[in-house]
Amino acid sequence: MQFFKTVAPITITCHNRLAPSLEKEVTELGFTILDKFITGVRVRGTMNDCIRLNLNLFCASQVLYSLGSFKAKNPDDVYKHLLGISWEDIIPDNGYFSVTSGVQTPTVNNNMYVNVKVKDAIVDRIREKKGERPSSGPDLSATVIHLYWKDENAEIFIDTSGDSLARHGYRKIPGKAPMLEGLAAATILSSNWDRQSTFINPMCGSGTLAIEAALIASKSRPGLFRNNFSFMHLQGYDEEFYYAETDKLDEQIIEVPNLRIIATDHSQEAVANAKKNAIAAGVADMIEFNVCDFAETEVPQEHKGVFFVNPEYGERLGEVKELEETYGRIGDFMKQKCGGYSGYVFTGNMELAKKIGLKARRRIEFYSGKIDCRLLEYELYEGTRRESVS
Repeated sequence: MQFFKTVAPITITCHNRLAPSLEKEVTELGFTILDKFITGVRVRGTMNDCIRLNLNLFCASQVLYSLGSFKAKNPDDVYKHLLGISWEDIIPDNGYFSVTSGVQTPTVNNNMYVNVKVKDAIVDRIREKKGERPSSGPDLSATVIHLYWKDENAEIFIDTSGDSLARHGYRKIPGKAPMLEGLAAATILSSNWDRQSTFINPMCGSGTLAIEAALIASKSRPGLFRNNFSFMHLQGYDEEFYYAETDKLDEQIIEVPNLRIIATDHSQEAVANAKKNAIAAGVADMIEFNVCDFAETEVPQEHKGVFFVNPEYGERLGEVKELEETYGRIGDFMKQKCGGYSGYVFTGNMELAKKIGLKARRRIEFYSGKIDCRLLEYELYEGTRRESVS
């Protein structure tokens, strides 16, 4: 299909507040950012560029290749416009497709109705041209078409990803209240960790932060853990290009001498599950797992890097009163044992964060699900200097 080599707008979406990390990733891949917003960025490229983006990005959700913008006052306008697109040249014979949408227009109060109109236009067009119709449904495992429609401005995309890229695919045992892999990667990319010095992750749970740190440091891309993308279910899919890109992923993996990633948890079951996830991600040999109270976590005095913890914050697990002591102990541990490190605490409870007893140098905004969270950065001085919360 011609669009595999045709340059068009590409919108790369992400979860709310991950856009700064996503922008950094996309720029490092050599793309020029044309526009940015709170849930993504926009570039230009071909469908083959979409393949590269899908394979390489840690923080993205979807990679959307634009088939064009148009005006629409009502769902019938959407239907009429889409009927003019050559869907028979996009969806394979006997193919399967699904429709997703983001709709904010006063003429519609039910997104599902709009999805049906998109589906009808595609089916009617292919039936007219080929005398047969493709199958359709909610499963995102094959061709995915996405409509964005706000007020009277609409744009139709091929969603080249399918299932969200923010789930990296290695985590088979998520544990309790797990951090989304894309979010974990974004928090690490937002820190000042140099990807070579020590990374300490107490309260590691299912191991997501430690595993993402190992992947980022070793340049192991999320595309290594996934073998199905929606771009594979398009006419003209460039399989040779895809395999060449996956070969590049393998070739760029590096070893990092002297890197230590230390992950601990008081739960033997959590550590066992974290080890299994690390094995699935191919980084088990990069992470030192131990079962212990976080205050017993080893803090190496050479190659000082970051202390990174994601404690419970009373919204999902545990009671706030019980957690006050824990946050106080985290502050004591950082002050007493982590001099020379940068401290990071990811939390959705700023009242509990006050119990840490240190003044944050930076407060970076994130969401975990619908919970308003902060990544708090602390400069942990060696010696006697200390800053208390003002």
